[in-house]
Amino acid sequence: MPTDIHPHLSEAHTPESRAEFGVDRPDAPILPGAWLGMLGGGQLGRMFTHAAQAMGYRVCVLDPDQDSPAGVVADKHICAQYTDEAALAEMGKLCQAVSTEFENVPSLSLDRLEQLGAFVAPRGYCVSIAQNRIGEKKFFAACAERTGVPTAPHWVIQHDADVDQLPDHVLPGILKTARMGYDGKGQARVKTRDDVRAAWKAMQHVPCVLERMLPLAYEVSVLAARGADGATATWPLAENVHRDGILFSTQMPSTSVSPEIAERARAAAAAIATEMGYVGVLCIEFFVLTDGSLVANEMAPRPHNSGHITMDACETSQFEQQVRAMARLPLGSTRQHSAGKMLNLLGDVWFEFGLERTPAWDEVVAQPGAKLHLYGKSDARPSRKMGHVNCIGEHAEAADAAFTAAAQALHIPL
Repeated sequence: MPTDIHPHLSEAHTPESRAEFGVDRPDAPILPGAWLGMLGGGQLGRMFTHAAQAMGYRVCVLDPDQDSPAGVVADKHICAQYTDEAALAEMGKLCQAVSTEFENVPSLSLDRLEQLGAFVAPRGYCVSIAQNRIGEKKFFAACAERTGVPTAPHWVIQHDADVDQLPDHVLPGILKTARMGYDGKGQARVKTRDDVRAAWKAMQHVPCVLERMLPLAYEVSVLAARGADGATATWPLAENVHRDGILFSTQMPSTSVSPEIAERARAAAAAIATEMGYVGVLCIEFFVLTDGSLVANEMAPRPHNSGHITMDACETSQFEQQVRAMARLPLGSTRQHSAGKMLNLLGDVWFEFGLERTPAWDEVVAQPGAKLHLYGKSDARPSRKMGHVNCIGEHAEAADAAFTAAAQALHIPL
């Protein structure tokens, strides 16, 4: 089995060298008691805040929603737009390190915080790659020689001529907006050029990427972390199931994919993080095709829905690892101590026959190994992510049994 943490470029600092360098050195660790900043107040920011506070840090959240899930639990909430210069200046003065919890935060805001003296992880450059599918595809293609993992055949559409000239081999495919698409939004399945034209028109002719539909066996993801010292760590391969473009469940480790493919995916994710000079937690989504080949699909420059299972099944959660990376602490072990399966909870769970109800949380937590995580959102809406249930056990069968029982208690069809 591979080791969890791989030294790269330089060795991690020893306690003696930390004392020698002092807290004002740019490579010195940021110790508990310091302020950490988070751009974004959603559930990922909330879980980061809990992890950081548990380690003794104080957290400042910048988010325009006064009732944001992270803002209401943070030590300080700056209620402002992400581009507000005064708000950025306030955060930059207060926080020694800053991160983000969603990829659509303006990368220029991260750049500005770096100019103000904060240690920003990941940097705006890394986030900008993930914000645009065109740049993301180019980056994956550039990494393919090093990783041995290609990206899906695709075609960039920005002009009418691009539709006329698109090669036959990218059809049938999925047309995706280059920016702002997530959870199945901004996507359309197409079979012909006429389908592409119609779908592109419906998307108001914004820049798009047409990806060829591939013979998919499994959708998997790798959570990777990279420290400021160049050390990398990856968690076991996660196998994901989506419904209507939204993650439904995650099983870790995957019981369907071979150990060889799992190790290739983990190595590719670590290599991609290194190629970017990334610092922080990064999710790389892969396709495993029916012929056993591996294809890089998308990345998220932050903790990810598919990594929530690490909160209860692994020695170090993705959120603690995010804290460690941005505070320039040694990365934690990603050893998985329990088999795990995560059930995503959408706002639909709060409704039955069109009427709002309180879900049977008592029945959920009565299941051995079921761990309930709710995000503190007051307004339940269909398809809105409201929480998750991590189901763990000594083996995959035990985790799956808890998962089935939890889903049945919440009337979620399997």
